[in-house]
Amino acid sequence: MRIDRTHRIWALWTGALFLLAALAYLPYALWSRSSPSGSSVPGLLYGTAGYALMMFAVLLSLRKKFPIWRIGRAQTWMRGHLWLGLLSYPLILFHSAFSMGNGLSRALMWIFSFVVASGLVGAAVQHYMPGIMTDRVPLETIYNQIDRVQGQILKEADDLMSSLAEKKNEYGLLVPISRTSGVITTASTLVRLSDQSAGRLREVYEQTIQPYLTQRGAYRHRMANRNTSKAVFAQLRTVTPESVWPVIADLENICEEKRDLDRQSRLHRLLQGWLLVHIPLSYLLIILGAIHAVMALRYS
Repeated sequence: MRIDRTHRIWALWTGALFLLAALAYLPYALWSRSSPSGSSVPGLLYGTAGYALMMFAVLLSLRKKFPIWRIGRAQTWMRGHLWLGLLSYPLILFHSAFSMGNGLSRALMWIFSFVVASGLVGAAVQHYMPGIMTDRVPLETIYNQIDRVQGQILKEADDLMSSLAEKKNEYGLLVPISRTSGVITTASTLVRLSDQSAGRLREVYEQTIQPYLTQRGAYRHRMANRNTSKAVFAQLRTVTPESVWPVIADLENICEEKRDLDRQSRLHRLLQGWLLVHIPLSYLLIILGAIHAVMALRYS
């Protein structure tokens, strides 16, 4: 969800409602006979309004979970969730007369603060992350297809290496010989490689490149570092003839694509990770808020 000009009307209405609530709170706090409290009539009104907005915010997750409840546009619900959920915080502060309270009330205020803070962090992440992902992941793919794409590039790399067929001191390679009109033509040719060069190429592939391509999220692997990866392939070029370099270049491009997949996985987890805090705390807040309301009305 990007914060754009379509949020302007929501921000204006939220600001207006906050101003109205604040103007109503001033005479209540300054001139009431008793000190402001959550059990007074204005306090109950503020508490009821704040809790109602919190309930509306929770309905967004229920709308996503149950398709038959999908009333209205998703973007409208998202904007309402953000701005009305934010408005609920000052209303609850007016309800409590800016006091953290004790026991359950204090716990509720801390949980509510964490919910609002995580929501603001999530809104910022969702606003900026798409642009960051576009800049850092040029070959972005559908997140649920990452495993399949990773399997494809691993097979492509294995096929490149399997094209190296030993014949005495020579190796047959499928190497590109022309790029006419964007079409790559390949042909079988014999490239002379020393046993040492062929062994080094296979050793680097089997011990370094292939394990990296096999493991998803190999962030600590040496090939995950672009500079280290370039050094590895540069060293391979020094021990192989120039005719083999197109194959090495293909392997290098495959490793670059693998780094893009891992980077996308990490950014996607960051994009969704804040929900692991926000959603459970939100449900806990609603449940404890209902308990607080029942206890307050019963014992007040």
